[in-house]
Amino acid sequence: MSEHPLTRPAAQVHFGVFFQGVNHTTIWSDPESGSQTDFASFERVARTAERGLFDAFFLGEGLRLRESRGALHDLDVVGRPDAITQLAALAAVTERIGLVATQNTTYNDPVDLARRLAGLDVLSGGRAAWNVVTTDNAWTGENFRRGGYLDHARRYDRAEQVLATARRIWDAWPAADAGDVAHVSVHGELLDAEVDPTTPRSPQGHPVIFQAGDSPQGRDFAARSADVIFSRHGSVLADALAFAEDIRARTVAAGRPEDDVKIFPGTAVVVGDTAAEAEEKDRWVRWNQVSPATALHVVGTIWGEDLSGYDPDGPLPAHDPVVAELGAEGGTSTTGARTHEVAARWRSLAEAEGLSIRQLVVRVTGERGFVGTPSAVADRLVQFVRTGAVDGFNISPWIIPSGLDDIVDRVVPELQERGAYRTAYAGTTLREHLGLRGPLTRRGPSGAHPAADARTPELVAR
Repeated sequence: MSEHPLTRPAAQVHFGVFFQGVNHTTIWSDPESGSQTDFASFERVARTAERGLFDAFFLGEGLRLRESRGALHDLDVVGRPDAITQLAALAAVTERIGLVATQNTTYNDPVDLARRLAGLDVLSGGRAAWNVVTTDNAWTGENFRRGGYLDHARRYDRAEQVLATARRIWDAWPAADAGDVAHVSVHGELLDAEVDPTTPRSPQGHPVIFQAGDSPQGRDFAARSADVIFSRHGSVLADALAFAEDIRARTVAAGRPEDDVKIFPGTAVVVGDTAAEAEEKDRWVRWNQVSPATALHVVGTIWGEDLSGYDPDGPLPAHDPVVAELGAEGGTSTTGARTHEVAARWRSLAEAEGLSIRQLVVRVTGERGFVGTPSAVADRLVQFVRTGAVDGFNISPWIIPSGLDDIVDRVVPELQERGAYRTAYAGTTLREHLGLRGPLTRRGPSGAHPAADARTPELVAR
């Protein structure tokens, strides 16, 4: 604790739940596992999270099943109803929890998307949020008859323009009876829009904006435009502190207050009655998240070939990878990596620790998160928040739909005893839950934030 001073000694821990879209980390093979698509599963998770006073229910989504070497990848938990449709249904059976829809800027039309998000925001009483994501892989584009559609480097250019257009649409509707609805005309390099908005503003003004990019370009986008950044830097304190320092510096450079972007890393939580029981449970979870076939696929992705004939309990391939750089099928954490460098690191680790293929994949892909007794986990969570490393955590349950029960029933009370977690919702909107300022484009004497339009001069609004 002395190594990392408590710079925010009164800060509160915040939680969201991340109901993942496409993934292999949700254990579907256990008898306790329920449906990944039935509404009852979504409802139970959302109700449990709301009982635990979570800020938000965060719904992942994909626009096409993943592919690997030209064939459908059949090792994921997949299949998800449209996010906004699903969250609208959840709005009817919840009262306070925020509802975060993952929506793609590469393939959605900004006018239609802005209207649907505003509709969710109005129907939920100001609880909606938009997780802004981009896509550059060709197989998703084929679902839209566009192939890859945008170069990797240009995906954020369109994202900025889509978000700026959506905000202009939301701003076109006056507060209360302050005036007429404005016509919005936008002409940009990557999109054009003409619209007379039809949806009024909700009590929170705009849907909250989440963003999850971890590249320098993605971090800059979040610093300029997001309310919350969803990161992978939430398990190692020093790493989380470095990420937070970087994001806050970029936020200030964008002309915003240092604390204007809330940091919510994704994480997992495993608790037991004793430290030993928690460690054993964590080993079981991580082992069952990586099936033998999944382990061979992960290594085969790096090596650039089908390794299904290999023994998952045997050693890594002795030969070098057949590709130089990993493409989009590897996922965001490894896409673009030099495969020979990754293979060399993995070989070194496997040799040093005597790991088989499956053991290695468990070792390098498993999200360690927070493991221990409820008291010990609570202490660590408080440390992360009160050192300024994070503002909260997006928890990914390892099993659906019961994966939040231990956290809500055992960890939340420990946090409340420490004065580090709310005992009731203080407001009704997601913006209030998160402690956010008003929408970026509705601040200041001119009604526009100084950085809000600085990156989109090519958009001309009339």
